[in-house]
Amino acid sequence: MRVVCAMSGGVDSSVAAALMIAEGHDVVGMTMSLYDAPLRSRQSRGGTCCSPAEIDLAKRVCDSLGIPHYTVDERERFQRAVIDDFAREYAAGRTPNPCARCNEHVKFGPLLARAAALGAEVLVTGHYARIEQGALLRGCDPAKDQSYFLFAMGRDTLARVRFPLGGWTKAAVRARAAELGLANHDAPDSQELCFVAGGDYAETVRRQLARLGEDVSRLDPGDIVDEQGTRLGRHGGIHRVTVGQRRGLGVAGVDPRYVLRVVPEAKQVVIGDRDALQRRALDVSDYRALAAPSAAGWRRVQVQIRHRSPAVPARVRVFGSRARVEFDTPVSGVSPGQAAVVYEGDRVLGGGWIADAPTEDTSTV
Repeated sequence: MRVVCAMSGGVDSSVAAALMIAEGHDVVGMTMSLYDAPLRSRQSRGGTCCSPAEIDLAKRVCDSLGIPHYTVDERERFQRAVIDDFAREYAAGRTPNPCARCNEHVKFGPLLARAAALGAEVLVTGHYARIEQGALLRGCDPAKDQSYFLFAMGRDTLARVRFPLGGWTKAAVRARAAELGLANHDAPDSQELCFVAGGDYAETVRRQLARLGEDVSRLDPGDIVDEQGTRLGRHGGIHRVTVGQRRGLGVAGVDPRYVLRVVPEAKQVVIGDRDALQRRALDVSDYRALAAPSAAGWRRVQVQIRHRSPAVPARVRVFGSRARVEFDTPVSGVSPGQAAVVYEGDRVLGGGWIADAPTEDTSTV
């Protein structure tokens, strides 16, 4: 069977390709060019994904594996769907999730189309997740599980995608890469946002917003206030804070203060104590179902609201493209703009984007 393997230049996608070769498949490597070289140095510093240096490394890996390699230009799509969205979300007082947006709009659809044009039946990636009997499941390595970022890939896509590393640990992947003599066997994991030069995401937001011709003054410093509106200090721009943040606020006080919400129209950041950060419910927009919603309405599930946060017990009710989540116990750090992903055990039922987190208990039986 002919397969296309999405090659980022990292060790995971390289081993995924090698595993498919070992199974006897006709493998083609494909790397997306996502952003212009000036956004990153051409010298690899590690910890990035799909940079110009990593594209070169992907070519070298494909050469060593004896498979063809193609580079496809997806810069325009990535700019529009990921970078522009990233800037606009921060300017609107929300916290974006560019990795999930990239999977939603850039990685799977376009690459599946390219794969079909090459006569390939499936697309292979190095994600740590599993697909079993048409269901998307968590990867077996809890430290590397990436299912949270994949909720928007769509049910139709599941039948045409393979995740060979779903049952592997990262240590085992590195060991296999070393056995194969791959040049990237000890390369560091991706840590930074790939398109953020020097790790300065705030400057990236300002620069991209200006490029879009939008009002950059929305990012100017403003007041930090408490829940009663009392001015407590100044912030460096609403794009520099996120809900749940405690450090770096520069506000004196005995008790810890956290960002409760961002009010973009007033350039205000509202802070309070930890109890005020708690939320019992959230509303989800643009919900994508990977499993049919419960006919009974409410469904007992677990919901994950950040990549590094555990999924917690809750109930969910889906209303077309929207959903309501109500937690068994209050949770902290619910940030509009982040993804809320719904699980039933290891299975991903669906997910969407956090639109709001009411401060009042408005539960509906």
